[in-house]
Amino acid sequence: MDLARTEVAEAAPGRRGSAARLWLMALPVAFFAVFFAYPVAAIVARGLQADGVWRFGRIGEVLGRSDIRHVLWFTTWQALASTALTLLIALPGAYVFARFDFRGRQVLRAVVTVPFVLPTVVVGTAFLALIGRGGLLDGLWGVRLDTTVWAILLAHVFFNYAVVVRTVGGLWSQLDPRQEEAARVLGASRFAAWRTVTLPALSPAVAAAALMVFLFTFTSFGVVQILGGPTFSTLEVEIYRQTSEIFDLATAAVLTIIQFVAVGAILAVHAGTVRRRETALRLVAPETTARRPRGAGQWALLTGVLASIAVLLVLPLGVLVQRSLDTPGGLGFGYYRALTSDDDGIFLVAPIEAIGNSLEYALAATAIAVVIGGLAAAALTGRAGRLVRGFDALLMLPLGVSAVTVGFGFLIALDEPPLDLRSSWILVPLAQALVGVPFVVRTMLPVLRAVDGRLREAASVLGASPWRVWREVDLPMVRRALLIAAGFAFAVSLGEFGATVFIARPDNPTLPVAVARLLGRAGDLNYGQAMALSTILMVVCAVALLLLERMRTDRTGEF
Repeated sequence: MDLARTEVAEAAPGRRGSAARLWLMALPVAFFAVFFAYPVAAIVARGLQADGVWRFGRIGEVLGRSDIRHVLWFTTWQALASTALTLLIALPGAYVFARFDFRGRQVLRAVVTVPFVLPTVVVGTAFLALIGRGGLLDGLWGVRLDTTVWAILLAHVFFNYAVVVRTVGGLWSQLDPRQEEAARVLGASRFAAWRTVTLPALSPAVAAAALMVFLFTFTSFGVVQILGGPTFSTLEVEIYRQTSEIFDLATAAVLTIIQFVAVGAILAVHAGTVRRRETALRLVAPETTARRPRGAGQWALLTGVLASIAVLLVLPLGVLVQRSLDTPGGLGFGYYRALTSDDDGIFLVAPIEAIGNSLEYALAATAIAVVIGGLAAAALTGRAGRLVRGFDALLMLPLGVSAVTVGFGFLIALDEPPLDLRSSWILVPLAQALVGVPFVVRTMLPVLRAVDGRLREAASVLGASPWRVWREVDLPMVRRALLIAAGFAFAVSLGEFGATVFIARPDNPTLPVAVARLLGRAGDLNYGQAMALSTILMVVCAVALLLLERMRTDRTGEF
């Protein structure tokens, strides 16, 4: 009898934990159901229904169009090419950051991460200033350049360089170098030792990084919207055109379904690679593997990586700043002063007010994302069953599903009681929070999983409620990670463009929307103001990220 009581007592915390996990999932699931699934379903239904009857034949009709097949081909081709080019350029950088200890390493690590949190509009603007017609490289050595596929591919490398460095480099820094050294002692060449020992261990991380880069480039919007012009269009850009310019909701709905299926498949494969990476290796502390470069070869590699970072990551941002200061009267702040005037008629307010709007929206979105993402991360902390893995995949969907569809779906679905939010200011933060939640989860989850579960069980046995367990056990250990998660959510919310372009009101534009509208108008003044706003947005994001890097610990997140 005593043994039975003991077993029941030991099982009780586990049952309470499972029940608490379901309660923690409730609010995030409701949030995603109302503000993600419902708007997407509404726009798809609007496009594929006619008089209450589903017209699935429209899918075949849309896919039979040559222009749509060209969009599908270009979307897939440029995503594959961008992924391959990013891996080729960024893998040496991942090795350098993982294995070399050199002066300024932490600052440089923050610098290479800045592009990842920059708004895609700013990235597109920077490469337009660098490679586009009239850009810094236009006419160099007698070569005339235009907004071409190369500009799009290099912009994607710029944007996703940090994904490879953090994902692959983070694992590489924890692999025990003595295993490769043992193979060298047994007679293997340097390349053979790397190929047979290190590469198999790294392959899950490389696959995960490649899948994430492919996902981000497959759904690319702001970069292609600015650089591609009327000639090149991805699925995301085409959904925007069909929705806002042609008003062909049937075509937009079909393209949304195609993108949704593709993103779901990518995330499913990515989840498998993450599980392999987490369970197949024995790791060591990162600080024990980095050493000063030795020999001419290692110093040459370090120099080459630093040069590539300077050319591919720093130069475009420098050109952006230079263009914002290059006025007809010479270098100066004329374009910045012009932001205080609303005489051009593009906005109902002065463009400078977009800065305050963006900060207010981003702060509200951050608060929402931290609450929803924090609850979701806590729910994912336990044993990874099928339900938990499905919930994890749900949280990642907003990173890949068309933000344009979500934004337009907001206007269609949230326009009548009890969710009549069409004219409410909260609509923009809600859309931005959808993108911020995955970053909160990915930042907090590794830290929460590192908390000793026996501490939670002991608190539960002593009668503490789930809320008190979180407050007394988890929160003190994850406070720093929570601040970092909030910073990431703030940065990505500040730059959200795909959904915001639909729902931001003309009298309350955000910075990315203001930049896109200015670039859409002819004239040096509009172009200069776009460069000035892009520079301001870049500086705000960079400062936020540099502050985050100062708070980061080795386990504070996967980004």
